[in-house]
This record gives sequence, structure tokens and C-alpha cells, in this order.
Amino acid sequence: MKFSPKIFSSHSKSDGDFFLGIKGILGFKPKKIAVYKKAFLHRSLNKRDKKGNPMNYERLEFLGDAMLGTIISKHLYSEVPEGDEGYLTKMRSKIVSRKHLNQLGKDLNLLHYVESRIPKSHFGENIHGNVFEALVGAIYLDRGYVFCEKFIQTRVIEPYVDIEQLEGKVISYKSLVIEWCQKQKKPFHYEIYEDTGNDALKHFAVKLTIDKRILAKARATSKKKAEEKASKRAYFALQHKMEDE
Repeated sequence: MKFSPKIFSSHSKSDGDFFLGIKGILGFKPKKIAVYKKAFLHRSLNKRDKKGNPMNYERLEFLGDAMLGTIISKHLYSEVPEGDEGYLTKMRSKIVSRKHLNQLGKDLNLLHYVESRIPKSHFGENIHGNVFEALVGAIYLDRGYVFCEKFIQTRVIEPYVDIEQLEGKVISYKSLVIEWCQKQKKPFHYEIYEDTGNDALKHFAVKLTIDKRILAKARATSKKKAEEKASKRAYFALQHKMEDE
């Protein structure tokens, strides 16, 4: 008795290619491949599930947008402890901007996997970012928060998120603070005080006083670095005032 090879395989070659492609993008094995397939279904196909609900990437895009925002927020909260709410919100907006998400989708060549009745050449730029967000949503549904965070860390944060670059490449926070103080006619003073740290390498401790109030303290291996560090902390504390005035 002869058996057809198809009996032993529930996946077509295209399914296998899709699985391998997605695995390569994710960096780990997907479990529910059907969830990822939905992340690449365009609404023009007008597909529906057994209950009659629409099957396309748009709902996953909504979920992925929320997950991306949450994980990026957590990263910024940890990496920039001196940043206030306004600063953190602005930085997150830069990272998850439509332009940035579109570039992420292009770099991963996600359009290659999109199924649609519309020729791919007719799509606008935003399809790249939309599908990227849908993929993030699929990861969350398939493997949960930890794997979702792992993917965003590997594919977004490590290669693309440079805090200083996103801040606008501020060369000297000390210069910004001094300029603002002079403009607002506020007295300021950098004072070196005794460093009681136990480091083997000598450190300098600096406190920055603005308008008779100690606004920031910092320590570093040189006076210049300590002043810059204190200035950066003062900048974040004064950011709203500095931008409004």
C-alpha cells in the first residue's frame, strides 16, 4: 500500500517558506503560525473567520501599537531616570513615529509577506509601519509579553534607539543651561564639594545652584564631566520652563 507524502505533512511549501521567513525575522520559533498569517492579510482580500469576523492585520495593528508604546515607555523610563513626563512622551513619539515604523517595516522586508488583491506597487508608505505593528501584535498573542519585549529590544531598541541622537544631539547641556540662566537673568553657580565616595579612582562632586536653589548634583572622574552631568539633570528639571519661555 502506497501513502501520499501529503498525508505526513499538513503544511504546503508556501506555509513552510512563510514559517522559516517569520522565524528568521523574529529570532525565535513561532508557535501559532496562523496568528502571523493574519498579520499580513490586507483588508482587500475581504477574508472572514468562521464567525464572520473580518480577518486582516488591522486589529493586530491596534494591539501591536499598544505593546510597542508600552515597551518603549518602559525602556525610556529605565534609561533616562531624570527625564520628566513631557520629555519621555516626546522621546517615545520620536521612536514610534510613522516615519520610523515605516523604515522598520522596510528593513525587515515585511511587504514581501503581505497578501492583497491590490498590487503592492499601489500601496502607500504607511503599509510598512502598519504591518510592523501587526507583527508585534501577533508576537504578543502567540508568545506573550516577554517574547514581544525581546523582539522589540533586538529589532528596534538596540539598532535604532540612540538617546542622545533622539534628543537632537545636544553637545553641551552646560551651555544650554548657562544660556537660559543668562537670558532669564537668573544667578547660577557650579560648586565643587567634598566627594565622600569610596571609588579607587578620584571623583569630583559638583552641585549646581540656580536662583539660590540647588537644582542638581553629580559626580564624575573630572570636574568638566561632573558639571556636564549636573547640567543635564538641571536641563531635564527645567525643560518645560526652558521650552515655554
